[in-house]
Amino acid sequence: MKLADRVALVTGGGSGLGRAIALLFAEEGAQVVVNDLRRETAEKTVAELKGPVPGRAIAADVADSAQVKAMFATIERELGGLDILVNNAGIAAGPGDDRAAISRKADARIMEAVSGQGVQTHFDATQNLSDESWRRMIAVHLDGTFFCTREAIRLMRGRRGGAIINLSSVAALTGLEAAPHYSAAKGGILAFTRAVARDVASRGIRVNAICPGYIDTPMTEPMSPLIRAAVIARTPLGRTGEPRDVATTALFLASDDSAFFTGQWLSPNGGLFIA
Repeated sequence: MKLADRVALVTGGGSGLGRAIALLFAEEGAQVVVNDLRRETAEKTVAELKGPVPGRAIAADVADSAQVKAMFATIERELGGLDILVNNAGIAAGPGDDRAAISRKADARIMEAVSGQGVQTHFDATQNLSDESWRRMIAVHLDGTFFCTREAIRLMRGRRGGAIINLSSVAALTGLEAAPHYSAAKGGILAFTRAVARDVASRGIRVNAICPGYIDTPMTEPMSPLIRAAVIARTPLGRTGEPRDVATTALFLASDDSAFFTGQWLSPNGGLFIA
Protein backbone atom coordinates (compact mmCIF):
# COMPACT_ATOMS: atom_id res chain seq x y z
CA MET A 1 0.00 0.00 0.00
CA LYS A 2 1.40 3.35 -1.07
CA LEU A 3 -0.12 5.47 1.70
CA ALA A 4 0.07 3.17 4.71
CA ASP A 5 0.33 4.93 8.09
CA ARG A 6 -0.42 8.34 6.59
CA VAL A 7 -3.19 10.76 7.48
CA ALA A 8 -4.82 12.51 4.52
CA LEU A 9 -7.37 15.32 4.40
CA VAL A 10 -9.49 15.67 1.26
CA THR A 11 -11.58 18.83 1.14
CA GLY A 12 -14.81 18.75 -0.83
CA GLY A 13 -14.72 14.98 -0.49
CA GLY A 14 -18.46 14.43 -0.41
CA SER A 15 -18.82 13.93 -4.17
CA GLY A 16 -17.08 14.01 -7.53
CA LEU A 17 -13.31 14.19 -7.65
CA GLY A 18 -12.91 14.50 -3.88
CA ARG A 19 -14.92 11.36 -3.28
CA ALA A 20 -12.90 9.39 -5.83
CA ILE A 21 -9.63 10.60 -4.30
CA ALA A 22 -10.76 9.73 -0.77
CA LEU A 23 -11.83 6.23 -1.83
CA LEU A 24 -8.53 5.50 -3.58
CA PHE A 25 -6.41 6.92 -0.74
CA ALA A 26 -8.25 4.67 1.72
CA GLU A 27 -7.65 1.64 -0.50
CA GLU A 28 -3.96 2.52 -0.42
CA GLY A 29 -3.87 2.49 3.38
CA ALA A 30 -4.34 6.14 4.36
CA GLN A 31 -6.49 7.28 7.24
CA VAL A 32 -8.72 9.67 5.33
CA VAL A 33 -10.44 12.73 6.73
CA VAL A 34 -13.27 13.72 4.42
CA ASN A 35 -14.29 17.38 4.55
CA ASP A 36 -17.41 18.79 2.99
CA LEU A 37 -19.69 21.75 3.51
CA ARG A 38 -22.45 19.35 4.60
CA ARG A 39 -21.72 16.75 7.27
CA GLU A 40 -24.12 14.17 5.85
CA THR A 41 -22.37 14.28 2.47
CA ALA A 42 -18.94 13.81 4.04
CA GLU A 43 -20.26 10.97 6.21
CA LYS A 44 -21.67 9.22 3.15
CA THR A 45 -18.21 9.13 1.55
CA VAL A 46 -16.64 7.93 4.81
CA ALA A 47 -19.16 5.07 4.93
CA GLU A 48 -17.97 4.00 1.47
CA LEU A 49 -14.27 3.94 2.32
CA LYS A 50 -12.71 0.50 2.04
CA GLY A 51 -9.36 0.48 3.75
CA PRO A 52 -7.58 -0.85 6.81
CA VAL A 53 -8.15 2.35 8.82
CA PRO A 54 -11.51 4.02 9.55
CA GLY A 55 -12.13 7.44 8.06
CA ARG A 56 -13.36 10.63 9.68
CA ALA A 57 -15.89 13.19 8.44
CA ILE A 58 -15.60 16.89 9.28
CA ALA A 59 -17.99 19.57 8.04
CA ALA A 60 -16.48 22.99 7.37
CA ASP A 61 -16.65 25.82 4.86
CA VAL A 62 -13.07 26.17 3.60
CA ALA A 63 -13.77 29.80 2.70
CA ASP A 64 -14.10 30.56 6.44
CA SER A 65 -10.69 30.71 8.12
CA ALA A 66 -12.16 30.14 11.60
CA GLN A 67 -13.88 26.93 10.47
CA VAL A 68 -10.66 25.79 8.79
CA LYS A 69 -8.65 26.38 11.98
CA ALA A 70 -11.18 24.39 13.97
CA MET A 71 -11.04 21.52 11.46
CA PHE A 72 -7.26 21.28 11.64
CA ALA A 73 -7.32 21.52 15.43
CA THR A 74 -9.62 18.49 15.44
CA ILE A 75 -7.28 16.60 13.13
CA GLU A 76 -4.28 17.39 15.33
CA ARG A 77 -6.11 16.47 18.52
CA GLU A 78 -7.67 13.24 17.28
CA LEU A 79 -5.16 11.98 14.71
CA GLY A 80 -1.91 13.54 15.85
CA GLY A 81 -0.99 15.32 12.64
CA LEU A 82 -1.32 15.37 8.88
CA ASP A 83 0.75 13.92 6.03
CA ILE A 84 -1.33 14.72 2.94
CA LEU A 85 -3.66 17.58 2.05
CA VAL A 86 -5.80 17.60 -1.08
CA ASN A 87 -7.30 21.05 -1.68
CA ASN A 88 -10.22 19.91 -3.78
CA ALA A 89 -13.22 21.90 -2.49
CA GLY A 90 -14.72 24.02 -5.24
CA ILE A 91 -17.82 25.31 -6.96
CA ALA A 92 -18.70 25.58 -10.65
CA ALA A 93 -20.89 28.65 -10.32
CA GLY A 94 -21.21 31.52 -7.93
CA PRO A 95 -24.35 33.22 -6.61
CA GLY A 96 -26.48 34.52 -9.47
CA ASP A 97 -24.62 32.65 -12.22
CA ASP A 98 -27.08 31.39 -14.83
CA ARG A 99 -25.52 28.13 -15.99
CA ALA A 100 -28.54 27.28 -18.14
CA ALA A 101 -28.13 30.54 -20.07
CA ILE A 102 -24.43 29.87 -20.54
CA SER A 103 -25.24 26.40 -21.86
CA ARG A 104 -27.78 27.80 -24.32
CA LYS A 105 -25.26 30.33 -25.65
CA ALA A 106 -22.64 27.62 -26.03
CA ASP A 107 -25.11 25.46 -27.94
CA ALA A 108 -25.84 28.42 -30.21
CA ARG A 109 -22.14 28.93 -30.91
CA ILE A 110 -21.73 25.28 -31.81
CA MET A 111 -24.73 25.30 -34.14
CA GLU A 112 -23.50 28.45 -35.88
CA ALA A 113 -20.07 26.93 -36.37
CA VAL A 114 -21.55 23.70 -37.76
CA SER A 115 -23.95 25.53 -40.11
CA GLY A 116 -21.16 27.76 -41.39
CA GLN A 117 -23.02 30.98 -40.72
CA GLY A 118 -19.90 32.54 -39.26
CA VAL A 119 -21.89 34.49 -36.68
CA GLN A 120 -20.08 34.91 -33.38
CA THR A 121 -22.16 34.54 -30.22
CA HIS A 122 -20.66 36.29 -27.19
CA PHE A 123 -21.04 34.99 -23.66
CA ASP A 124 -20.74 38.50 -22.17
CA ALA A 125 -19.71 36.64 -19.03
CA THR A 126 -17.27 39.22 -17.72
CA GLN A 127 -19.50 42.27 -18.04
CA ASN A 128 -22.45 40.41 -16.49
CA LEU A 129 -20.47 38.95 -13.58
CA SER A 130 -21.70 40.17 -10.19
CA ASP A 131 -19.49 41.18 -7.28
CA GLU A 132 -21.07 38.47 -5.16
CA SER A 133 -20.45 35.71 -7.68
CA TRP A 134 -16.82 36.82 -8.20
CA ARG A 135 -16.09 36.98 -4.48
CA ARG A 136 -17.66 33.63 -3.64
CA MET A 137 -15.74 31.89 -6.44
CA ILE A 138 -12.44 33.38 -5.29
CA ALA A 139 -13.27 32.69 -1.64
CA VAL A 140 -14.01 28.99 -2.07
CA HIS A 141 -11.18 28.18 -4.47
CA LEU A 142 -8.37 30.57 -3.67
CA ASP A 143 -9.03 31.59 -0.06
CA GLY A 144 -9.94 28.01 0.80
CA THR A 145 -6.74 26.64 -0.70
CA PHE A 146 -4.71 29.23 1.21
CA PHE A 147 -6.46 28.73 4.56
CA CYS A 148 -6.07 24.94 4.43
CA THR A 149 -2.50 25.06 3.18
CA ARG A 150 -1.48 27.47 5.95
CA GLU A 151 -2.84 25.13 8.63
CA ALA A 152 -1.45 22.00 6.94
CA ILE A 153 2.08 23.40 6.87
CA ARG A 154 1.90 24.00 10.60
CA LEU A 155 1.10 20.32 11.17
CA MET A 156 3.43 18.91 8.51
CA ARG A 157 6.55 20.79 9.57
CA GLY A 158 6.56 18.83 12.82
CA ARG A 159 6.83 15.65 10.79
CA ARG A 160 9.52 17.07 8.50
CA GLY A 161 7.56 16.19 5.42
CA GLY A 162 4.24 16.07 3.65
CA ALA A 163 2.43 16.40 0.35
CA ILE A 164 -0.01 19.12 -0.63
CA ILE A 165 -2.06 18.67 -3.80
CA ASN A 166 -4.07 21.57 -5.16
CA LEU A 167 -6.89 21.05 -7.63
CA SER A 168 -6.61 23.61 -10.40
CA SER A 169 -8.15 23.14 -13.86
CA VAL A 170 -7.47 23.15 -17.57
CA ALA A 171 -9.34 26.47 -17.37
CA ALA A 172 -6.21 27.88 -15.72
CA LEU A 173 -4.17 26.85 -18.75
CA THR A 174 -6.50 27.96 -21.54
CA GLY A 175 -9.02 30.35 -20.00
CA LEU A 176 -12.73 29.56 -20.04
CA GLU A 177 -14.64 32.39 -21.66
CA ALA A 178 -17.93 31.42 -20.03
CA ALA A 179 -16.41 31.52 -16.53
CA PRO A 180 -13.72 34.19 -16.07
CA HIS A 181 -14.04 34.05 -12.27
CA TYR A 182 -13.50 30.27 -12.25
CA SER A 183 -10.52 30.64 -14.60
CA ALA A 184 -9.01 33.38 -12.42
CA ALA A 185 -9.41 31.34 -9.25
CA LYS A 186 -7.86 28.25 -10.79
CA GLY A 187 -5.02 30.29 -12.33
CA GLY A 188 -4.31 31.79 -8.93
CA ILE A 189 -4.07 28.31 -7.47
CA LEU A 190 -1.31 27.45 -9.95
CA ALA A 191 0.74 30.52 -9.03
CA PHE A 192 0.14 29.83 -5.33
CA THR A 193 1.32 26.23 -5.82
CA ARG A 194 4.64 27.37 -7.32
CA ALA A 195 5.27 29.94 -4.60
CA VAL A 196 4.46 27.65 -1.68
CA ALA A 197 6.50 24.82 -3.19
CA ARG A 198 9.58 27.04 -3.03
CA ASP A 199 8.68 28.28 0.44
CA VAL A 200 8.36 24.89 2.16
CA ALA A 201 10.74 22.66 0.19
CA SER A 202 13.41 22.89 2.90
CA ARG A 203 10.89 21.40 5.34
CA GLY A 204 10.43 18.35 3.13
CA ILE A 205 6.94 19.38 2.08
CA ARG A 206 6.07 18.95 -1.60
CA VAL A 207 3.35 21.06 -3.26
CA ASN A 208 1.89 20.20 -6.66
CA ALA A 209 -1.28 20.79 -8.64
CA ILE A 210 -3.66 18.88 -10.88
CA CYS A 211 -5.36 20.57 -13.84
CA PRO A 212 -8.16 18.22 -14.92
CA GLY A 213 -9.91 18.55 -18.24
CA TYR A 214 -13.60 17.73 -18.59
CA ILE A 215 -14.41 15.00 -16.06
CA ASP A 216 -17.80 13.33 -15.53
CA THR A 217 -18.80 14.65 -12.11
CA PRO A 218 -21.85 16.41 -10.66
CA MET A 219 -20.11 19.70 -11.53
CA THR A 220 -20.23 18.92 -15.27
CA GLU A 221 -23.71 17.37 -15.30
CA PRO A 222 -25.37 20.62 -16.52
CA MET A 223 -23.44 20.36 -19.81
CA SER A 224 -25.90 19.84 -22.65
CA PRO A 225 -25.45 16.80 -24.95
CA LEU A 226 -24.35 19.18 -27.71
CA ILE A 227 -21.61 20.77 -25.58
CA ARG A 228 -20.48 17.35 -24.39
CA ALA A 229 -20.23 16.13 -27.97
CA ALA A 230 -18.22 19.23 -28.92
CA VAL A 231 -15.80 18.71 -26.02
CA ILE A 232 -15.29 15.07 -26.95
CA ALA A 233 -14.72 16.03 -30.59
CA ARG A 234 -11.91 18.38 -29.46
CA THR A 235 -10.34 15.72 -27.21
CA PRO A 236 -7.84 13.45 -29.00
CA LEU A 237 -8.58 10.47 -26.74
CA GLY A 238 -12.22 10.78 -27.71
CA ARG A 239 -13.92 10.84 -24.31
CA THR A 240 -14.44 12.84 -21.17
CA GLY A 241 -12.53 11.75 -18.09
CA GLU A 242 -13.64 9.65 -15.15
CA PRO A 243 -13.05 10.73 -11.52
CA ARG A 244 -10.60 7.87 -11.07
CA ASP A 245 -8.40 9.40 -13.81
CA VAL A 246 -7.86 12.33 -11.45
CA ALA A 247 -7.70 10.17 -8.32
CA THR A 248 -4.80 8.11 -9.68
CA THR A 249 -2.94 11.34 -10.50
CA ALA A 250 -3.51 12.52 -6.93
CA LEU A 251 -2.24 9.18 -5.61
CA PHE A 252 0.97 9.58 -7.60
CA LEU A 253 1.53 13.09 -6.22
CA ALA A 254 0.72 11.99 -2.65
CA SER A 255 2.97 8.94 -2.67
CA ASP A 256 6.72 8.46 -2.66
CA ASP A 257 6.52 7.73 -6.40
CA SER A 258 6.61 11.52 -6.92
CA ALA A 259 9.39 12.20 -4.39
CA PHE A 260 11.23 14.53 -6.83
CA PHE A 261 8.13 16.49 -7.90
CA THR A 262 7.33 19.87 -6.40
CA GLY A 263 5.90 23.08 -7.83
CA GLN A 264 4.54 21.16 -10.83
CA TRP A 265 1.16 20.60 -12.43
CA LEU A 266 -0.19 17.49 -14.12
CA SER A 267 -3.20 17.67 -16.43
CA PRO A 268 -5.32 14.56 -17.05
CA ASN A 269 -7.31 16.01 -19.96
CA GLY A 270 -7.21 13.46 -22.79
CA GLY A 271 -5.18 15.79 -24.99
CA LEU A 272 -7.69 18.65 -24.88
CA PHE A 273 -4.77 20.87 -23.88
CA ILE A 274 -1.21 19.90 -24.81
CA ALA A 275 1.54 22.11 -23.44
